[in-house]
Amino acid sequence: MSSPSAPVVNESSYLTLHYRLASMDGTDLITTFGGNPATLMLGQGQLAPSLEACLLGLPEGTHQTFELGPEQGFGERSPDLVQAVSRATLDENSAPDADYKVGDLVDFAAPGGGRFAGVLRELGAESCIFDFNHPLAGQTLKFEVNLISVL
Repeated sequence: MSSPSAPVVNESSYLTLHYRLASMDGTDLITTFGGNPATLMLGQGQLAPSLEACLLGLPEGTHQTFELGPEQGFGERSPDLVQAVSRATLDENSAPDADYKVGDLVDFAAPGGGRFAGVLRELGAESCIFDFNHPLAGQTLKFEVNLISVL
C-alpha cells in the first residue's frame, strides 16, 4: 500500500497507470491490464474529465474501482438524438456497395466539416431511423485504476 509520503494525483500530474473501463456486467470496453500500462498527463484530454476527476487526490499505489453513473460516463440517452435520415443522405455517405443492417454503426459527414456516427435502427426505402446517442449513453460503468506512479 502507499506510504504517508506517497505523491498524490493533482490536476497536472504525470501518471503511469493501468486502467479499465467496463460495463456493469464486467465486459471490458478498454483495458490496459494484461498489457503495458498507460502514461498520461492530466488536463491534456487524454482521459475524459469525469475519469480524471476520479483520480484527483489519490496517492501513488492506489488500486480502486469506481462506479460511474451515466452523467459521469457518456451521458443520459436523449430521444432527440433518434432521428430520421433520408435514404439519399445515407447513400451520399456510403460506399457504393454498402449493405447496411439494423444495428450497424454508420459514419456521416457533418455540416461544416467533421464526422458523426449513428446506429441504424430502421432501414426503409425512403428514410432510415438512426440513433445518434453514444452507444454507452444511459449506462452505468465501472472504472478500475491501479496508480503505478505519480509525478
